[in-house]
This record gives sequence, C-alpha cells and structure tokens, in this order.
Amino acid sequence: MDPARPAIDKGLKFLESRQQDDGSFATSGYGRNAAVVALAGMAWLSAGSTPGRGPYGKEVGRVTDYLLDHVAESGFISVEGAMSHGPMYEHGFATLFLAEVYGMSPRDDLRDKLTRAIDLIVRTQNSEGGWRYQPRREDADISVTICQVMALRAARNAGLRVPNETIDRCIEYVKKCQNSDGGFRYMLQGGESAFPRSAAGVVALYSAGVYEGAEIDRGLAYIDQHLPRGQAVGLDGHFFYGHYYAVQAMWQADGERWERWYPAIRDILISRQQANGSWADPVSFEYGTAMATIILQMPDNSVPIFQR
Repeated sequence: MDPARPAIDKGLKFLESRQQDDGSFATSGYGRNAAVVALAGMAWLSAGSTPGRGPYGKEVGRVTDYLLDHVAESGFISVEGAMSHGPMYEHGFATLFLAEVYGMSPRDDLRDKLTRAIDLIVRTQNSEGGWRYQPRREDADISVTICQVMALRAARNAGLRVPNETIDRCIEYVKKCQNSDGGFRYMLQGGESAFPRSAAGVVALYSAGVYEGAEIDRGLAYIDQHLPRGQAVGLDGHFFYGHYYAVQAMWQADGERWERWYPAIRDILISRQQANGSWADPVSFEYGTAMATIILQMPDNSVPIFQR
C-alpha cells in the first residue's frame, strides 16, 4: 500500500471536520481567507472529488460557492475582514481552484465570474511582466506572480482565452529574476536566491509553457540542493509554500530527481502529522493540512494543473 495513503485520508477528513456551512473554515482570521479555502478545495480535488461528486463532493461544492460569493463586479476575489498576506494571493489561488472546477464541471455562472477573474489578472500585470499584493499595475514579485500564472494556465487548460502577450511578458519577467546560482530572487531589483521562491520560479516557467532550457536546468539544480532531510528541516512560515512548488517542479522534472525528492518530503510530512490528522503551520492548521495533502497526492496526477 502507498505509505502516504493513511496520512492523506486523515488529513482530508480533518479538513472536512473543520469546514463551516458557508464553505469557509472559521468565522474570522485565515479560516475565511480565499486562498486557504481554495487550497483545501484543491486538496479534495486531488483526491478525485468534484462539486457534488466523490467522497468530498459536498465540501468541494461549498468551496466553489464560497469563492463565487466573493467575486466582486471587477472580477477581484478577496474576502473582506479575513487575514491575508496580500489580496492577490487570495485572488490567484481562488481563480486557480475555480478554473480547475470549471474544467471538470462547466457552469454558466462559474464561467462568467471566472472570466472576470482572469481578465483582472491580465489587466493588472505590471510593466515588468509580474504582479504584486494589490490588483494594481505597480510593482511585482515572483511569489505573487506564480499564483497568477498558474491561474492563467488552468484557465487556458479549461478552454478560456488568455492572451499570449500576457504569458510572454510573464516568462520574460520570471527569467530576469533568476540569479547566477540558478535560484530566483524575490524582485527584479535584486536580492539573494532562496528555496521557496526558486521552486516557485521554476513552476512559473512550467506553467507558462517553458519545459526545457538553461533556466529550467539551473533552477532544478538549485532546488536539488535543498532536498529535505529528516528533522533538520525547519517548519518556518514558508515550509509548506516552498514544498508545494518544489514537489510540482520535481514531478514535472520526473526521473531521478522525482524518485529522490518525493520519498524524502513524504516521510517528513508523515512524521509531522498531528494525531487529529492535521499539520501545524503559522498561518493555520487548515492551510498546513491542505498543503501537506496536496503535496502527498502529487503522484496521483488527478488535477490538470499538476499533471505532467
């Protein structure tokens, strides 16, 4: 049996036990954050459920309705009063989830709001080719940019129109953020490489349709230096964020890199699961659990955006 399966099942059940009737996970804080709600939805999609179908069909339907309820007339998806690292994180992850759901079960109301959400991403891309915390064409960073480009890729996969120019400018921006060591800096203006943003940089290129080349090779080599090793891996605020992208990068890379990487992160996650099925994270238990179960389910190849 897959050694990760019991941990995955316990994690998904924990998320189910925490969901509120409106689809959120709390009455305040990060439990109402659109990104956290969307990531829990992605965890259930990864298990093969879709709105109204599968073991978590009801829960996926609630997530869908919650996110659709928070799409503004402008297309912006953000939950007022929820704690947030930046509204465009919410928008990116929520749009990604809705695009995946639309690809699985097209609905007219979903298409309309999803199209508006995608259009907002397209029109708020800044002059450098990236995005930042607010839906405005000002500065950009690689962390917010990856959220938007994955949402655009998922929308395109589902048959919605995304301008080629938007993707081309994003590719140019991400490539310019790569340092000489193969890692990626946070912003174009300069800075050091770091594991989480470098994993995001490689996945941004994959999501934009760049599957090979010097930037990919150097990026993967940089990530490889951060192979997770047992208890030496610190659980900081970027642990799950970094490994969410790293496991996608290595899954796409396949071969020896994947065969080395996945068992390492799988075993660490299994060892760190709480008795109630959750994973601890400074953001929230729901966030940590959603991320952990998405990571562990990567080999199942269930969700189009994650597929090879």
